[in-house]
Amino acid sequence: MVEELVAAGVTLASVGAVYAMAAARVVKQYERGVVFRLGKLRSDVRGPGFTMVVPFVDKLRKVNMQIVTMPVPAQEGITRDNVTVRVDAVVYFKVVDAADALVQVEDYRFAVSQMAQTSLRSIIGKSDLDDLLSNREKLNQGLELMIDSPSIGWGVQIDRVEIKDVSLPETMKRSMARQAEADRERRARIINADAELQASKKLAEAAEQMSEQPAALQLRLLQTVVAVAAEKNSTLVLPFPVELLRFLERAAPAAPVAPVAPVAAQPVQEQLPPAGPHSDPESEGSVSGQG
Repeated sequence: MVEELVAAGVTLASVGAVYAMAAARVVKQYERGVVFRLGKLRSDVRGPGFTMVVPFVDKLRKVNMQIVTMPVPAQEGITRDNVTVRVDAVVYFKVVDAADALVQVEDYRFAVSQMAQTSLRSIIGKSDLDDLLSNREKLNQGLELMIDSPSIGWGVQIDRVEIKDVSLPETMKRSMARQAEADRERRARIINADAELQASKKLAEAAEQMSEQPAALQLRLLQTVVAVAAEKNSTLVLPFPVELLRFLERAAPAAPVAPVAPVAAQPVQEQLPPAGPHSDPESEGSVSGQG
């Protein structure tokens, strides 16, 4: 009798241990447990720690509540200004309602991934190339809003969306490089023209001051000569301004003018015309005798 009682106790203890092992569950700190009893959702969501379920009746599904980093595959599209680009992004999201994440959608990760790809293609078609390159913050906000709107009913919250890279065709890169080079050249010419304008104003003021004191021009010339001579040069080029010549010309005394001697008139001899090839020798002799 005692042996039967001991055997029954051991059997009950074994069954209890097996039941406890089958019913015991441990939920981690970053997880939440959703219990389905005979396929029906239980309202209570199990928190982190040790919990018990009914074996073979309850089924515990654990949902990760951490922020998930999901890369969005690169999507090709045509911008509003008809430029073909290839854009990839990254989505940060987390589950805020574990029950809805399991009941409302079959696979919330796959659903968020497909929604992100669709929204990325849509945002590419609505944007210009300049917006994709320089105004990404606004596009990130618009993309986040497009993904977050349908995912609210899935128990998922979109934390952040970032556009990582925008790939352009090589022809477009070369065109943009030429455009940037032309723009830099234009700015350089404007700066040079502005500098020339300012320099011309200063030179006009300096010329006005020097015109009042002509000797200042000569002093400035000597300063230029000293500056050039300071270098190790074997040849010295000395500019000679016309104004200095005029100044020296006005400063030089007028030289006396010598009187011009009269030129004596010389007699003019009458010259006979040359004889022709068929002239008579007798007539020539008579003419010379008369002379």
